Amino acid sequence: MEKVTTLGVDLAKTIFQVCGMTSHGKVVFNKKLRRNQFLKFVCQLPKCTVGMEACSSSHYWARELIKLGYDAKLMAPQFVKPYVKTNKNDAADAQAICEAVTRPSMRFVDVKTDMQQALLLLHRDRSGLIRDRTSLVNRLRASMAEFGVIAPQGINKLREWLVHDYGKFEDLLPIPMQHQVKRFSDRLRLIDNDIKTLEDEVSFHTRDDKNYERLLKIPGVGTLTASALVATIGSASSFKNGRQLAAWLGLVPRQHSSGGKQQLFGISKRGDVYLRTLLIHGARAMVRHLNPRRQISHWINQMLSRTHKNKVIVAVANKIARIVWAVMHKEVDYDDACVAS
Repeated sequence: MEKVTTLGVDLAKTIFQVCGMTSHGKVVFNKKLRRNQFLKFVCQLPKCTVGMEACSSSHYWARELIKLGYDAKLMAPQFVKPYVKTNKNDAADAQAICEAVTRPSMRFVDVKTDMQQALLLLHRDRSGLIRDRTSLVNRLRASMAEFGVIAPQGINKLREWLVHDYGKFEDLLPIPMQHQVKRFSDRLRLIDNDIKTLEDEVSFHTRDDKNYERLLKIPGVGTLTASALVATIGSASSFKNGRQLAAWLGLVPRQHSSGGKQQLFGISKRGDVYLRTLLIHGARAMVRHLNPRRQISHWINQMLSRTHKNKVIVAVANKIARIVWAVMHKEVDYDDACVAS
């Protein structure tokens, strides 16, 4: 067998497709392996570059391969797709991964540690609980509206209403509906407790991280945003500058330019939706509660005087992302006096 220098792995739940290439791009093998056979097979090969798409379980396999001394690299699936030459199948995908990982201009995804992945899963669980809570509140309000009882909008107002004002309308509801509202209220309380527990656990596991402490000093960045940033992008070394991080988060204009004519649209909305949402929420809070003593507030006021508030919020989120990169990459504390207008 000729020496394999590049390995492309198309991951799946049970069956992996593994393609091996030489340094000249010749395919040596392209075979299927079961999950429990994968590492045993790779150990028989010389140390080489192993490419995989960044997908479910990819970070785990990358960590395992790195432990064995292989150079594991992860790529976004959309960057691999152009290298698929024929119809889509596992063999063509594995070969495309092999070719893509050797490109000098390829952008790679940092391999996350097990702690980073665990923290992100806590964030995802919290996000799912918030969706469940919103759905529960909507069902509760809709159910009571069928009997002429109108509950206030907003989770905080609804909680107060259930405690102080619901008793005035309880007798208007049939007995089964009264029991159902009780179950709704108990379920809402349990979800609130679970969300609070997850938030406390996230803060506990990131409180000793220096980057976490630095990020908390940035306006518009709270505990959840700081921990999500630390767990997702690590040291920010994979980004050359702050604009790259903002572009990765989908906070820069979408572009369609040709023939020297630039055409810009709304933000691209690419990348991590959860992180982008947290940053925009933080920016909205900054715009709503402007602190006149902060240097960045003058820049925000100038923006508000000439454009729509929602555009300003996105621009502030972009600014926060750039500040985040500078703080994490340079390992310095946030300095309000250094914020450029």
